[in-house]
Parts: sequence; C-alpha cells; structure tokens
Amino acid sequence: MTNYFQFFNLPVQFNIDKKALRAQYIANSKLYHPDFHTLSSDIEQDKVLGKSTTNNEGWKTLSDPQKRTAHVLELNDALPEEGQAKVPQEFLMDMMDINEALMELEFDPDPAIKEKVNQSIQELEDGLNKEGQAAMDAWDEDQEEGFLTVVRDYYLKMKYLSRLKEKIK
Repeated sequence: MTNYFQFFNLPVQFNIDKKALRAQYIANSKLYHPDFHTLSSDIEQDKVLGKSTTNNEGWKTLSDPQKRTAHVLELNDALPEEGQAKVPQEFLMDMMDINEALMELEFDPDPAIKEKVNQSIQELEDGLNKEGQAAMDAWDEDQEEGFLTVVRDYYLKMKYLSRLKEKIK
C-alpha cells in the first residue's frame, strides 16, 4: 500500500495542512507530468507516469476527509478487511427505527416521513462528527492506539449512515 502522506512529505494525521498538501501536489504535478518527459527512455516515462498516477490518487485520497480517515486507519492496521468490518451493536440497535421508517418509505413515499428520517440521520451525523473529530484531534496529538478504535467506529458508523442516505434518494 502506498503511504500518500510519505509521498507528499506530510505527517500522518487525520487533520492535515491543506495548504501544504496542495503546494506539494502542484510541485509533484510539475515534476512528474508526462509531457515534461517525452524525450526520456520508455522505462523512465513509465516511472514518471506511475508517480503522476500516485500523485493524483494521493491528492484524491488526502483531500477527501472520509478517504483520508480510511487511509490513516489502513496505514495503522486499524481498518478491517472489506466485508469484515462490524459496526458496534448499540449503534445498530439505534438504527432500527430509521431502518423501519425506510421500509415504510418503500411502500408509502410520504414526504413528511422522509424529512423526519433525513433529520434523524443528520442529528446522528452531527453527534458522531463531534465525537469522531475529538478522537482524531487527540490521535493527531499523541497517536495513542485507543483513539484509533474510536475513529474506526466513527468511520464505520458514518459509512453506514451514508448508505442509508443513498437509500433515501
């Protein structure tokens, strides 16, 4: 796995310096742009193309908070394999009412129920964001493993809520 933080010469953190990221992305773009290496050997062109691809993928990952969170968790072996991740049981219990309302919406697309479900999800997201951001800030300070567990649970819960929001659309 490519460590995009290392590629951009940035510390591994959930809350990154966005200006430094952008500056390094632009510098890398100039350095690794394939058009500047047209006279190089085929091997060198392939290397530059690979670094250009890494630069673009790294930018997409680190500039997006959710993808950046997943990347930090993966770098620290704190994110389970796809399909193996389990959302905490108490969270799933809290989701029962929302899931029931979503089932009702499938049979009766009532705008009032839809708005109520959207509002419930937004309230949950707001609370999770506060909790998750506090854990990310704390981890950025001392990189204690216990905070990664809180961040992992936050990340998984937010993914779950994102899927619910997609269902509503």
